[in-house]
Amino acid sequence: MAVNLGDVAKRAGVSRSAVSRTFTSGASVSVAMRTKVENAANDLGYSPNFLARSLTTRSTKLIGLVSNNFHNPIFLEVFDQFTRGLQDRGLRPLLVNLTNEKEASASVRMLRQYSVDGVIVASSTLPPGFSKAFRDAGLPVVNSFGRYELMPEVHVLGIDDVACGKLAARELVARGYKSVAFMGGPIDATSTQFRLKGFEEKLQSHSDVVCSHSFAQAYSYQAGRIEMARLLEAGAHAEAYFCGDDVLSVGALSAIADKGLRVPEDVGVIGVNNMEMAGWHNINLTTIHQPFAEIIQSSINLIVGLLADPKQAPEASLFPCTFVERSTLRPIVELTEK
Repeated sequence: MAVNLGDVAKRAGVSRSAVSRTFTSGASVSVAMRTKVENAANDLGYSPNFLARSLTTRSTKLIGLVSNNFHNPIFLEVFDQFTRGLQDRGLRPLLVNLTNEKEASASVRMLRQYSVDGVIVASSTLPPGFSKAFRDAGLPVVNSFGRYELMPEVHVLGIDDVACGKLAARELVARGYKSVAFMGGPIDATSTQFRLKGFEEKLQSHSDVVCSHSFAQAYSYQAGRIEMARLLEAGAHAEAYFCGDDVLSVGALSAIADKGLRVPEDVGVIGVNNMEMAGWHNINLTTIHQPFAEIIQSSINLIVGLLADPKQAPEASLFPCTFVERSTLRPIVELTEK
């Protein structure tokens, strides 16, 4: 039979309430009492049942970690950092896959059934209505990698996607490309919309540069490969492509190689995110770095703060993105004075 709290109390020669206080964060327990109880617990192999305790404390320490693009390898890095960071703060992540979900109501019911204390929506493609639905259900919510708004209805943290698009355009112009294109992810994803917006706005002041755009079906390798193959098959491909995500870029690179073209000599490619794979020697993708570690740590700090004070007014926080030079764009054109 499993060892219970009463067994530990009997072994330590103390009351059940003394054992309970010892394993309750913040409870007042003397050093001598704590040592006695912990020694007895170790001797018996006892571990406190936090789910059972939640019936009394009304806190499960569970945080719903919600996302919807499990085909993108960047989320292996995101989930790794989120889960370790939450666990380091004494919280327990409950990973929720909302791929292909269109309505938030079922997700809200599920998370309420698990009695989560809060929710982190780690997605740039889920509609804002999901985060708002969790909030309306009375759950503290943080939307990581979400859409920036001046007056957000939930806490949002992410990069300035418009600035990201402008940065990509600036780098392509600096390298002398005269025919460029944006290959985005899903057309309804806000990250796609705003990266395209910044890209086109920056190019408006360069009348000698021809710009086009298209959209892949998903932020995935296969979607990027299919869309780039379609563009190349059409004939007049651009000199360089700004792909709205690294994994799209890797798919695009594969399609370009299949066509017998060279990168960057025949076609240039720049991505977004700077996922670990982008730096692999056989890929070496020029990209734009999204500061995942900073966004994730700030998201965890924020959800911890919301658990203590759920009435904090929603705010939007933007994090700067930076250019990462590798080998999939040609060098910057050096202008010489005559």
